[in-house]
Amino acid sequence: MNPIAFEIGPFSVHWYGILIALAFCAGLILANHHTNYRKLDPDKFFNLLIVMIPAALIGARLYYVLFNLHYYIAYPAEIVAVWHGGLAIHGGIIGGFLAVLGVTRRDPDLKFWSVADVIAPSLVIGQAIGRWGNFLNQEAHGGPVSESFISEFPHFIQQGMYIDGQYYHPTFLYESLWDTLIFLFLFWLIRKKSTPDGIIFLLYLLLYSAGRFIIESLRTDSLMLGPFKIAQVISIAAILLSAVLLFVKLRKKKPV
Repeated sequence: MNPIAFEIGPFSVHWYGILIALAFCAGLILANHHTNYRKLDPDKFFNLLIVMIPAALIGARLYYVLFNLHYYIAYPAEIVAVWHGGLAIHGGIIGGFLAVLGVTRRDPDLKFWSVADVIAPSLVIGQAIGRWGNFLNQEAHGGPVSESFISEFPHFIQQGMYIDGQYYHPTFLYESLWDTLIFLFLFWLIRKKSTPDGIIFLLYLLLYSAGRFIIESLRTDSLMLGPFKIAQVISIAAILLSAVLLFVKLRKKKPV
């Protein structure tokens, strides 16, 4: 597959970059609409995004680079080559979380949990779109599968997952579909006035992490920490944290 969409003179425009840009645009439009459901000032929310988005991108790239440091020490010019792939969503969440926390602590009109709820549906649909960039780069796939297994998928998926004479698990597709289901659920839930602040974001964190833990077990290109897949370690931590916070928040809302 050709990861380059088109060329303008000496510059190549990659499908990965186009899809990431599309994911951001879709997320921004959606988040702006959802500010109404959490009574956030759209202008202040937009100003927050100006801080959050670069922080998330830097966090996503820095996370990936740190866990592949041996490679980037040898090829330092590749550190900025995000069009070759290498944006880790966990790093993006951490970077964005820190930015949102910093801004909301300084502005009493922006409540952290309300902001997080508005961002969650946008984030997960952005992830669903972004995974197709992995497909076009022929990365983030799983282990080898038989021709009879992959034949159950559409022809273009079969072609994309045929790499160096071998078919592979389309794990990008599994995650994209799972993220889309989460998005539809959160899209419905944020419209319910009875949903307490923070519940939407915590459900995103719980559901995404549960799916990621399972899907990560099929992948062959995982970032590692010794014998452990980092994404699975982070997913377990996120599941436990979100489950505890959900219990605490829902218990507070329960009538005595």
